[in-house]
Amino acid sequence: MTDTAILKKGTKLAKSVTSPKKFIVGKGILSNISSYISPFGDNAYFICDEFIVDQAAKVGGASFNASDKTATFEKFNYECSQTEIDRNRKLARLAGANVIVGIGGGKTLDTAKATAYYEKLPVVIYPTIASTDAPCTSIAVVYTDEGQFDHYLYLPSNPDMVIADTDILASAPKRFFAAGIGDGLTTYFEARACYRSNGLNLANLRPSLIGVGLAKQCYETILRNAIPAMHAVEKKLSTTAVEAVIEATIYLSGVGAESGGLAAAHAIHNGMTAVSSLHRVQHGEKVTFGLLAQLVLENAPQEEFEEVISIIKAVGLPLTLQDLGVTEFVDEEWRNVAELSCSVNDTMGNMPFEVTPDDVFNAIVTADAIAQTYHD
Repeated sequence: MTDTAILKKGTKLAKSVTSPKKFIVGKGILSNISSYISPFGDNAYFICDEFIVDQAAKVGGASFNASDKTATFEKFNYECSQTEIDRNRKLARLAGANVIVGIGGGKTLDTAKATAYYEKLPVVIYPTIASTDAPCTSIAVVYTDEGQFDHYLYLPSNPDMVIADTDILASAPKRFFAAGIGDGLTTYFEARACYRSNGLNLANLRPSLIGVGLAKQCYETILRNAIPAMHAVEKKLSTTAVEAVIEATIYLSGVGAESGGLAAAHAIHNGMTAVSSLHRVQHGEKVTFGLLAQLVLENAPQEEFEEVISIIKAVGLPLTLQDLGVTEFVDEEWRNVAELSCSVNDTMGNMPFEVTPDDVFNAIVTADAIAQTYHD
């Protein structure tokens, strides 16, 4: 039996609120990044997404050179697997690094967090896309080398600093920005479910009212700002609405999810990683569909469905399984998704009622059927 299962059976746990030590929001930070990192170390090892590694080395490297500090820049190899974590640990040691920096998307950032954890070093997180709430959390999602969900790595603390550079986040492809909105949409509904069940949040403690409150603020901020923000991002502009959505999808969603807890939507997402045709689909896109399935499981009010679906459609997120790239629905494959989503080590147990694999399969099929009725 897992530690989590033991805790759920009878241990009286405290509630928790956890967050990064510092959250910085601003413009043009990369050109002066050494000054932000200097409190944590003078020899930085950067793990960077492929599209930004050269820019980071040029612009960020100049910042380090000007301050007589050292920086090494390494390209992330696409998957947050134990193989990739171990590879970066070795390179960081060879570089003599005393601080790890992750620049990129969720898997890159999780690799940086895991590398720093194993090497016992501080970590600075610099997301380039507002596509998930990964930057602020004290967990890393570890996959197999083939891209299937493997396990959550629970870390003893949140990142030392998270830097949200609105110029870079607003200039990323709009699909990534929309994916972050999708991930943020789920936060309140999952935290609400976890709180109702007195489940375990991502710190393996009980969800707090503060966590649920931040999750609700995340949802309300998205409702108010998502549509004007998407119009701005289409023009690669940063506006007040864009900055509000960035705070919601990175900070409010991250802290809200960690302190409030996850439930069915993310568990179903994790099951969906076993579907090979979905490996290139964004986390936020898959978890959005997971939210629709969770609402089916909860028999949520019609107005909640319609409010969520209206945002999904307005920001251009995939709505149906076909939109996600499923060209043929194979019962056996999706029954496996349902089975995986109910793993004892996942978050389906945070639902306020028992959920079986059959329940999940039925919810997936029903959610897709409902989504199709709203499809243009």
